[in-house]
Amino acid sequence: MKKILIVESLETATRDIQTELAYLPKDATIELAIFDEKNPEKFYNTLEDADALLTGYVTLDKKAIDHMKKCQIISVQATGWNFVDADYAKEKHIAVSAVGEYCTQEVADHTFMLILSLSKALPYLTRRINKDLVWEIETLKDMNIRRIEGQTLGIAGFGKIGKAVAKRAIAFGMNLLAYDPYISEESATSMGAKLVTLEELLENSDIITIHMNLTSENQSFFHKEVFEKMKKHPILINVARGGMIDEDDLVDALDNGLLRGAGLDVLSSELPDLTKSKLIHRENVIITPHSAFFSDDSIETCERISAQNITYFLNGEKEKVFKIVN
Repeated sequence: MKKILIVESLETATRDIQTELAYLPKDATIELAIFDEKNPEKFYNTLEDADALLTGYVTLDKKAIDHMKKCQIISVQATGWNFVDADYAKEKHIAVSAVGEYCTQEVADHTFMLILSLSKALPYLTRRINKDLVWEIETLKDMNIRRIEGQTLGIAGFGKIGKAVAKRAIAFGMNLLAYDPYISEESATSMGAKLVTLEELLENSDIITIHMNLTSENQSFFHKEVFEKMKKHPILINVARGGMIDEDDLVDALDNGLLRGAGLDVLSSELPDLTKSKLIHRENVIITPHSAFFSDDSIETCERISAQNITYFLNGEKEKVFKIVN
């Protein structure tokens, strides 16, 4: 009988796993493996006889993989797998699979929520109502509120999410620019966007939204010199990865008027100390806690696909696995 471990941290050990249980092999033994940094050896020992692992964000490095004597597949419950040493797993003949797509619509919706909220001064308006108890609009005339239709949206990264954002922007009557060195001009024009250089996008966009993958080459891609090239002082949206933006330079850009606002679903740290952040308490900045992906539907999809990946692989149906990354 196959043994499958659902790997959890102490914080997630009590979460509902009913969706996973519904899609994992019915004839398998399924157990929880809880990683406790105070007693890692106990966790490592549980890996010895597992045929498959299902994990969200628990780090599976070389030491962990060395304890996997029987494992055939590590299924990651996310689109990214940087917390799993996939190259070393390959050396040990262990496949690593990820969920290629499960929240495109949610992230695109969240992007536009941030765009509309900042464009219409929603943080200011809700503060005036809820805190100041003031009903007036006269002060809006000094806040550079512009009609969305006719503005130019620059989309940096034109993959699945970038295209989904483009679809929504077209419905609002926006002009679209796309920057992505990995796509064809036809791919952009088919979505109503003009493929441009980064410099053209920076100079001509009223709003810029980031949907690029984070790599070692583009860490802090948006920094002081880049902000200075944004001639139209745009709103900047980031629902990709916090590491795409140099946060100190972002603060300076906001303070000096190089940007008129920022909508951030991610920060440089996954667990930021908000008491020390210079980005909070600004009415031209909206920060959400890396929640763009979240809906009941997306969570169910992610849980289902990651469980199915194990079932397909163990049943010898590797061609049905959503995405083997190594």
